[in-house]
Amino acid sequence: MAEYNLTIPAMGESIAEATIIRWLKKEGDFINKEDLLVEIATDKVDSEITSPVNGILKKKLFSTNEVVKVGCCIAILEIEEKLKIFSLENEKKTSEEIIVKKNFYSPLVRTIAHREGIHFYELKSIKGTGEKGRVTKKDILKYIHYKNNKIFYPNEDNEEIITMNRMRKITAFHMKESKNISAHVTSFVEADVTNIVKWRNKIKDTFQKNTGEKLTLMSVFVECVVKAIKDLPMINISVNGTNIIKKKNIHIGLATALPNGNLIVPVIKHADSYNLGGLIKIINDLIKRAKSNQLKPEETQGGTYTISNIGSFGNLFGTPIIHQPQVAIMAIGLIQKKLSIIETPKGDLIGIRHKIYLSHSYDHRVIDGTLGGGFAKKVALYLEKFNCYTKII
Repeated sequence: MAEYNLTIPAMGESIAEATIIRWLKKEGDFINKEDLLVEIATDKVDSEITSPVNGILKKKLFSTNEVVKVGCCIAILEIEEKLKIFSLENEKKTSEEIIVKKNFYSPLVRTIAHREGIHFYELKSIKGTGEKGRVTKKDILKYIHYKNNKIFYPNEDNEEIITMNRMRKITAFHMKESKNISAHVTSFVEADVTNIVKWRNKIKDTFQKNTGEKLTLMSVFVECVVKAIKDLPMINISVNGTNIIKKKNIHIGLATALPNGNLIVPVIKHADSYNLGGLIKIINDLIKRAKSNQLKPEETQGGTYTISNIGSFGNLFGTPIIHQPQVAIMAIGLIQKKLSIIETPKGDLIGIRHKIYLSHSYDHRVIDGTLGGGFAKKVALYLEKFNCYTKII
């Protein structure tokens, strides 16, 4: 009887450990190759480890909530040719349990139910919205979300207590730590983005038709932030004790709200190496995969500066919290039409312009107002000087 040691895989050079969130199999269970075995989590991304072999789960070496170093063995599987018989019997047993009292559940629903530890009789209690009342993926995920994240305690005041999920707890910890570490100061600048808005409105339909990509303004914001960092590189730093670490690479994080209300920050690595068309493509891809929980752990690591689009919530400006170990973050507000004074060679005019507020929070331990406020103004100037004849198709 041979044994196979299942280890925590490498998940990026800056990730050294992971937490065991949930075992999806019990000791003694037969495991098919590519079956989901265990859920793990780093400080940013949840992942699943699948079995690379057929075998029996002989021994779990770590329990739920234990922290494990990358490369460490977490389970031992017994592997042998005759286990194929066990596999066939197991599949037969599973198929017999699937169809009971004329209830049918798709393979996807069964996989999710098994992963979440939902037994057949609990599955029967879920109201299906599919054809003939069948339970769909949406139905079971909604049930799981309610089950895992909401606990209702009725009392005379009819209060509802919502337990924080793991990601919310981590976010809360990091936000509080950031306020404890950095001396936060926020500067505000208004920018005229009329040229950018008109440019986008003019070409967005043609661009999407020709490329399949949605033309969002975030690509322009990232491009202008990158230009400002090149002009003022002391924004692109971190602090280690009394040492200032100046970063050569420009890695831009994009604070992204998830459908469940949590927050994640995918990172555009080497953002200065992309033209505008390249930024559009990578931003769309990162945000799409972030919202479907498909990011790799390394895609949330290594950011040197972060942008938060608070305008998507209808907010004008704010005081964003710095994403450690960075020293600055910019919030992009809602674009508004405003009556403005327009300076021309023939005199001042009054016209309607598209305006936006930039909110720039920075660490006053190492960044003074001259640099922190000046950086925000530099980004605003690049936005206002945007060439409305820029072609990306």
